[in-house]
Amino acid sequence: MNPAHAFETLHLRMLDVGHLRAASAVLDWDQEVNMPPAGAPARGRQLATLNAHAHALFAASETGNLINDALAARDHLGPDRQALLDEIAYDYNRAVRIPETFVRRFSEARSAAYQAWLDARRLSDFLAFLPHLEALVVLNREKAALLGYIDTPYDALLEDYERGMTSAQLKPIFDLLARRQSALAARISESAAAVGEPGWLGQRWDTARQWEFTEQVLRDMGFDFNAGRQDRSAHPFTTNFSIHDVRITTRLTEEDFFSALFSSIHEGGHALYEQGYREEDEGTVLASAPSLGMHESQSRLWENMIGRSLPFWNHYLPYLRKQYPGQLDRVGAEDLFREANRVRTSLIRVEADECTYNLHVILRFELETALIEGRLEAADVPGAWNEKVRQYLGLEVPDDASGCLQDIHWSHGSFGYFPTYALGNLYSAQLLATMEAAIPDLWDQVNEGVFGPCLCWLREHVHRVGRRETAVEILRDATGKEPDTDAFLEYLESKYSALYNL
Repeated sequence: MNPAHAFETLHLRMLDVGHLRAASAVLDWDQEVNMPPAGAPARGRQLATLNAHAHALFAASETGNLINDALAARDHLGPDRQALLDEIAYDYNRAVRIPETFVRRFSEARSAAYQAWLDARRLSDFLAFLPHLEALVVLNREKAALLGYIDTPYDALLEDYERGMTSAQLKPIFDLLARRQSALAARISESAAAVGEPGWLGQRWDTARQWEFTEQVLRDMGFDFNAGRQDRSAHPFTTNFSIHDVRITTRLTEEDFFSALFSSIHEGGHALYEQGYREEDEGTVLASAPSLGMHESQSRLWENMIGRSLPFWNHYLPYLRKQYPGQLDRVGAEDLFREANRVRTSLIRVEADECTYNLHVILRFELETALIEGRLEAADVPGAWNEKVRQYLGLEVPDDASGCLQDIHWSHGSFGYFPTYALGNLYSAQLLATMEAAIPDLWDQVNEGVFGPCLCWLREHVHRVGRRETAVEILRDATGKEPDTDAFLEYLESKYSALYNL
């Protein structure tokens, strides 16, 4: 086949694959937001069919032939087409190692596991989830064997989420973070400034007003509600079916003033990334992030570095006083700032403060590595989890709902995902340090509720790149540095030393 024609035919074929995957994503979203529980078995079969057809179309020998024909004329393609072709070839070389029958089995297993996890978490009944966890661990070991690996099967799974990263690279990073962050948290707990929570925080916070606040902040951040929406789910998440249809979820509770807000800002950071790809990349793999660590850097930058900053609360305090008449009259912006950044060792990862959050990630990394490598049996997860919580957080786990059942990821079969959260923290700190230098009045702008300059900088240096570069290349081009822990630890220790008079 003519190489130029081969590329065009390949491109059209990949658009069809993308449409099938988008349809599957719609059903996934509906399962977590709207679907009645009794629909789970049928939904599992529907997802298995769609995912299997998408996989079969992509992994077919015809696709490989088109890729080879197009690669023969790669030098005659423009840079964007070369990048697209390279990424398709990378994905294809992994996909052809996975049989269609496996895709069906995996899809059905994860759909059933999700529904079982919902019930198991609600009842704090690990044994109800155990058969599903055992099945997904076996399936992930099988997947790792199919994909191939050098040192550990976990690396084959990690590659799906953080391309180029290995367990051997993560371990020294995590050892350093665990040591430095544990020491910082200990210093804070011993500080005279570590006083109890103020009484105003224990009030009831109307959830309808919380919802209005989250949507206002999302609009101010730049989230386009004409190309997206926010809903509720058990576990906040972001998904997209195109650049022009990006959906986020949050969760609301009257008892927690901050939970919905920070969930929405976090998912909004992900959504801004999804809405920020180039229009010409719509429907292609270039309209996606090179890694979940880079994706997470966007949510953590918006949630923690912008949303928990004093300028942010300076701007929104007058709005909040109108939203909650009489409840915040004696509360100042500095009070909100302090409580938004309070260090309180928590059992729940999504509620953890910045000082201890990475400790939650590290314990999950260690457990799922042991599961995949066969050093830990699924039945022993609760005990191992509780021991890790004592080791890293100094807490006792009262029940499995507050322990090993709290996260959705394993019910989705997503082993290898958790490390990207910690890497996102590291990437976000490097990006922020460079952005502050590029926008000298950044915090004055945030103080006025003006987030456009921040978003524009991220659009230029991260979002619009898509998958043209790896996460490491994006970070290197944007900041002039390789990924490291320095910027994050400096940010963390500077911020909390000031807050707690260390």
